[in-house]
Amino acid sequence: MSRALAVVGVVITGCATSILAGAEDFPRTASGKPDFSGTYDIATLTPYLRDPARGENAYVDPSEAAAAQDRAAGVAAADLAPKSPDRGAPEKGADVGAYNQIWMDPGSTMFHVNGRYPASILVDPPNGRLPQLSDAGKARRANLKQKGWFKNTGTAWWLEEGGAPYDDMETQPLVDRCLYLGVVTVPMQPIVYNNHKVIVQTENHVLILVEWMHWARVVRLDGEHLPGDIRSLAGDSIGWWEDDTLVVETTNFLFEPGVPREGLRVVERFSPLDAGRLLYRFTVHDPDYVPPYTGE
Repeated sequence: MSRALAVVGVVITGCATSILAGAEDFPRTASGKPDFSGTYDIATLTPYLRDPARGENAYVDPSEAAAAQDRAAGVAAADLAPKSPDRGAPEKGADVGAYNQIWMDPGSTMFHVNGRYPASILVDPPNGRLPQLSDAGKARRANLKQKGWFKNTGTAWWLEEGGAPYDDMETQPLVDRCLYLGVVTVPMQPIVYNNHKVIVQTENHVLILVEWMHWARVVRLDGEHLPGDIRSLAGDSIGWWEDDTLVVETTNFLFEPGVPREGLRVVERFSPLDAGRLLYRFTVHDPDYVPPYTGE
């Protein structure tokens, strides 16, 4: 069964009653809880971060949403147009890109809730942007840049500068090795392709299979977190029910093998929206950012 996962933020309160009005028609388990089992597609043209020029204007009008859809369709058509086999090579050091639109699947529309189109997935801070980096966050990012994983000068720069960044798989980040990508796993954010999620629900566990990297998250219901020294890339997830809403809290993250992410905590909320759609909400408590931020 194919379903859509509407990504909606926790700050939407005034319309919560009407949003969840269709929950009574949602499939139920034998115990009466909403049955979220199914396949969901979270692809959307709604940007993760809001255009700074919009400030705290949290919505776009329908004409802007339609224009975004037309632009995306135009980009896809141009990319798929026949290319000359006699075209020249790109310039030295140029960005040669990645896959073309045959592989990409970023979505074709912006999502809407009660007929309104959010201007971004992030809704808190109110400007739809990430909070300021903390000193710890700045230091960690400076360390990442020093690794030079993404330097592209068009030359084998490492032969002169030293090091062998591409000689061994273990020197590469996990995303380049197609092992794990945090931004599509916890919390679940839409990206350029592989936006499907499969949920398998029992009375005691919920499994969420993430298409990108085929990572399987197992949420233990009404359990306790593992000790803090037992960690994994996607953390340790426990869940509980608040009426018809499944709340999932994840802690005990690793950033890369052997490198813990101290203090990172993600809280997700899954609520039945209507037949085939979920209301997905998340808040990230990350020491790299002050204060926490909320997704929509």
